[in-house]
Amino acid sequence: MSRGFILVAGATLTLALAPMAFASGGGGGGGGDMPSQSAPSYDPAAEYVKGVQALNNNKFKEAERALGHVVEAVPRNGDAWTLLGVANAGQNDTKGAKRAFERAVKYAPDSILAHRGLGVALGGLKDPKAQAELDWLKAQAGTCGTCAQASDLQSAMDAVTAAMAGTTAQTDQLIFAGPKAGDGAYVTAVSLINEHRYDEALKSLAVAQTALGPHPDILTYQGYSWRKKGDLDRAEGYYRQALAIAPRHRGATEYYGELKVERGDLAGARLMLARLDRSCPYGCAEAETLRQWIELGHDPGR
Repeated sequence: MSRGFILVAGATLTLALAPMAFASGGGGGGGGDMPSQSAPSYDPAAEYVKGVQALNNNKFKEAERALGHVVEAVPRNGDAWTLLGVANAGQNDTKGAKRAFERAVKYAPDSILAHRGLGVALGGLKDPKAQAELDWLKAQAGTCGTCAQASDLQSAMDAVTAAMAGTTAQTDQLIFAGPKAGDGAYVTAVSLINEHRYDEALKSLAVAQTALGPHPDILTYQGYSWRKKGDLDRAEGYYRQALAIAPRHRGATEYYGELKVERGDLAGARLMLARLDRSCPYGCAEAETLRQWIELGHDPGR
């Protein structure tokens, strides 16, 4: 990993963010410049946290508004679509919940809450496709056994079964983790990445993202982890999401450039380097590291 990104390991990712926080985020950091005109009007991570807080206070309309801003800015974020579905369901908007949960399952296919929400919405609409969601949950429960998600899976199966029968399951209120839990998961993930334990890091990053939403530092680390696991396509998706939110994010720019070098796209890598040179005209670790990658045509650490 580059020197600039490793330095984040001792920091937290508290989401008491000012509007320009993404420009100087960790994961390589930024220069504090004004954001690009193409940047979203809303800070999606801050809006996500607002949505979580509103859901936990049963303020479903407020949650819907905040989470709507998130999916406008980051339309492929499965966690945001899941929570938007919860907000719709809380207002008895079953059709709206169905649409949101369908997106959630598409972008977060392993999410128990997304499949639960979709199954409940389909059951409430008397749609026979609810059975497919129940079958998915049963299959996961069969594989899980007594794993940590066993109670969540049982609760989800009960909720979908009840909805299909036209009744309501007696389940606990859903409580969503907030910034403190997200910060802890993020710091744990950084430590795991520095130890090259990428599978475990991705699990911690998923927890951080569920709590904090689409923060570019989290997305950049997800991209880095998938890249180190050899899935360049999936890594690119995370880098692109990070840069869509924070176009001048130096960590995401550097690592996207490195990915392009790995693919043999030196012209594309030079474009990323040009962005870094504009972002830090007096030089920065991210630009120098990417420059070495381009000059050598591979990881300079090899």
